[in-house]
Amino acid sequence: MLSTKRLILPVLAFVLLAVGGCGNEDGSASSAGANVVATTPQVGEMTRAVAGERARVTQILRSNSDPHEFEPRPSDARVLGEADVLVISGGGIDTFAEDLRKSAGGKASKVELIDSVHTIKAGDPPEDEHGHEEEGAPADEVDPHWWQDPTNAIRAVEAVRAALTRADPEGSAAYAGNARAYSQRLRRLDRAIASCMEKVPDTMRKLVTTHDALAYYGRRYEVEIVGALIPSLSTQAQPSGRDIQELVGQIRSDGVQAVFPETALNPRLERAVSKEAGVKVGAQLWADTLGPRGSGAETYLGSLSANTAAMAEGMSGGKVRCRPRA
Repeated sequence: MLSTKRLILPVLAFVLLAVGGCGNEDGSASSAGANVVATTPQVGEMTRAVAGERARVTQILRSNSDPHEFEPRPSDARVLGEADVLVISGGGIDTFAEDLRKSAGGKASKVELIDSVHTIKAGDPPEDEHGHEEEGAPADEVDPHWWQDPTNAIRAVEAVRAALTRADPEGSAAYAGNARAYSQRLRRLDRAIASCMEKVPDTMRKLVTTHDALAYYGRRYEVEIVGALIPSLSTQAQPSGRDIQELVGQIRSDGVQAVFPETALNPRLERAVSKEAGVKVGAQLWADTLGPRGSGAETYLGSLSANTAAMAEGMSGGKVRCRPRA
């Protein structure tokens, strides 16, 4: 039986002939610069930050949605068919974009942000204090959650700036100024997150969450990733009973203080594991998506801040409370 995605994509090109017009995610009017489509909420925010008032940006995936489960809509093909630039996250997070691009046609150039950042691989060995990898099993699957390290976001913003400048050379000064201002905010937030996490004793900086989505954060801020309930880079995988029992044992032996569920996913499994392991359930983390308005994590910067505050408090048993700001 064909999947829903396979049934939808062949008719998307037809929709392009029937529907016109395009706008920003928030419905604002377009500008004279480049016409840009961004895939995920994180990529959408970075792209809008660079575009400013100069370019029009349409975001495909809405906040508080799991990108691993997303099915494209006919309206997504319409806007992509009219775009000058397509900005994708890459690494398997937004695979729907490539199928959509082929179906929609059009002239959009593609920039894949994962190609511009410092990546790590699933199961990469940790680095020692001198930045050298310690011994460990090799892995060949690139972890796609690069935005969990804000220094990677700075690199991605530069890639967006270059792409928009190629599409709209007359806007180069505006794009450069916008990228510079946003990158400064990212640097401030990076320093604030580091300061907050340093307040948690290093022996308590241990993380268990829903799936393997925070390795970049762990590398940047010296947080040990003890394990994940879904031992995969994708939420579509399913844990086995043996996986869960092994993780419960590791939680107990490592002195983990809390298990952190991820938003957009059912936290029932985390509750069961935390009960069996005798630890608390921490506040929800924003891993693959951003939050709705009023959540405190409706922006990329806000999500990093909210995650840090949740982890600092949960890992320390409530002794450390800090909320980094940009």
